[in-house]
Amino acid sequence: MSKTKDVRQSVEAELVFDPLVDSTDITVHNLGGEVRLTGTVPSYLQYLEAATAAQRVGGVTKVHNNLEVVLPTFHERDDATLAETANNVLLSNIAVPVGVVATADNGDVTLNGVVRYGSERQAAEQAIAGLTGVRGVKNKIEISDDADPVDVTLLVSDALDRNALILDDSEVDVATNANTVILTGHVRTWAEHDAVIAAAWMAPSVYDVRDDLYITG
Repeated sequence: MSKTKDVRQSVEAELVFDPLVDSTDITVHNLGGEVRLTGTVPSYLQYLEAATAAQRVGGVTKVHNNLEVVLPTFHERDDATLAETANNVLLSNIAVPVGVVATADNGDVTLNGVVRYGSERQAAEQAIAGLTGVRGVKNKIEISDDADPVDVTLLVSDALDRNALILDDSEVDVATNANTVILTGHVRTWAEHDAVIAAAWMAPSVYDVRDDLYITG
């Protein structure tokens, strides 16, 4: 059995195994470890979870998520109701700073506001990802840029050195361009990859993280 077929079948099996994903209408394509997901899912949360499930499979080096969210009729919400629900959830989430607001347009939720940490920006998106009626999320939250890029580079590098998930034989280089952190090098698994990305977003005033990491598998 070819490695290409192994990876595709393994991803298909993982999607079936994951209780948070309805894989009925998902097709998996694989080209040398780069996996592309096509088809439809009934919620935005499943759109995200399907990609996460594919990343768990050994041999997967990149996931292209081309799934479309097609809501069941009974899950559709008018924009006013969806926006009100999203804003109430944001206000009740302690990880999301006051001032982050949501608007809705045909089920697509847009987030606006200003935060200091990338983790706060991500927390806002995660807070509404599972809401009924969400077809997609556009995260336009800005991050204040009052940190010294040199300090940011050191903070991220030190965080990676402390992280138990990132093994010694992984080589990650950290550079900064203004307030964008640029990550290069290689890690062995998606768990290491996600740990590196999360550490980069934790530094103050990081506006963007450019992921040029290679996963060896």
